Amino acid sequence: MIPFSVLDLSPITEGATAADALRNTLDLARHAEKLRYRRYWLAEHHNMPGIASAATAVVIGYVAAGTKTIRVGSGGIMLPNHAPLVIAEQFGTLESLFPGRIDLGLGRAPGTDMMTARALRRDLGDSGNRFPEDVAELRAYLSPAIPGQRIRAVPGEGLKVPIWLLGSSLYSAQLAAMLGLPFAFASHFAPGAMMEALALYRSRFEPSAELARPYAMLGLNIIAAETDQEAAGLFTSLQQSFVNLRRGQPGRLPPPIEDFERFASPVEQAQLRQALACSFVGGAEAVKQGLADFINRTQADELIVSGHIFDHAARLRSFAIAAEVRDDLAREAKQPEQRIIGSQPGNKVEEKESGGED
Repeated sequence: MIPFSVLDLSPITEGATAADALRNTLDLARHAEKLRYRRYWLAEHHNMPGIASAATAVVIGYVAAGTKTIRVGSGGIMLPNHAPLVIAEQFGTLESLFPGRIDLGLGRAPGTDMMTARALRRDLGDSGNRFPEDVAELRAYLSPAIPGQRIRAVPGEGLKVPIWLLGSSLYSAQLAAMLGLPFAFASHFAPGAMMEALALYRSRFEPSAELARPYAMLGLNIIAAETDQEAAGLFTSLQQSFVNLRRGQPGRLPPPIEDFERFASPVEQAQLRQALACSFVGGAEAVKQGLADFINRTQADELIVSGHIFDHAARLRSFAIAAEVRDDLAREAKQPEQRIIGSQPGNKVEEKESGGED
C-alpha cells in the first residue's frame, strides 16, 4: 500500500483572510489524521496574496500542536532564504516539542520573486549556488556535536530531524541520490522532468545512515467530488489561479466558474494542461483509474496530495474520497500492507499489517 500525504499552502480564498486560511489548515490536518494520511506538509511562499504559510515553521508548530499522530513538516523550506543555523534551531525546537513527528523538506528555489528574495535575505550573493554546502551545514547542526565545535544548534544538535530534498528538475534528484536522502518531486505543478528525475535518483542512489534504499515521493493534485462534473467545476479555481499567476496577477483563490474556456486563451489552456498534467479530477472511479495508472507508471514510494479547492467543505470531502480510493487500491492489490517502523522512510525494519498507515 502506497502511503498518501497532504501538501497544503494554506490557500486564502477570495472574501476570506489569512486567519481563516490557517484555521482551515488545522481543520484539514485533523481531518487528514483521521483519514490516516501519513504526513501533513506546508509550503514556504512569500509575497503571495493567496498563500498563508509564509512563516512555515510557525504554521508547522500550530498544526503539530493541534494534532496527535500525523507527521508534520515542510514541503518545503526554501533554504536560500535562510541561514542554515536558523533552520536547525527552528526545526530542532519543533522536534523537541513534537518528538518523532517533524519532517524537514528543503528546496533550493526562493519561493518568490527575486526582489522579495532580496528582502528576505538582504544579500543574495551566490545563495542559490551554495545549496549543497547549506544542506551539509544544516545536517551537521542536527547531528551530534563534535569535540571543539564552536557553533551549535540548541535545540537541534543530535536530534537528526529527517531531511528530504525537494525539486522540480534533475538537480535535487542528483544531490538527494549522492547524499542518500529521500526525494520529493514537484510533479503537481512541474511534471516535465518527473520520469527522468526518478530514474536518475534511483540509479545513482548511494545508501546512507539515514536511508538504505531510494525513497521517492511524488506530488499530485486530486480534486474529487461525488460526480465528474462537480469535480471539474471545483478544478476551475486552481486553473484560474495558475493562469492569473502566469499573467503576473497573483491573487486569492477564486471561486469556481462555469466556462473556463472563455476565461483562458488556447495558449494558456495548453500551458495549463502541461503544468497540471499530474492532476486527477473527477468522481471516485475516475480518480482511482488515474491514480492506478500513475502509480504503476512511476512506482512511487509515496504520494503527496495537493487539493486547492475554494469551498472548505468540498475540500474536506475531496481528501476523504482520495483516502477511500487509496484504500480501494490497497484492497485490489491483494497483498498485505507494509508499515515502515521508525522515524524515517526506508528503514530496514518493516512490519506487515492489514490496516492503514500510521
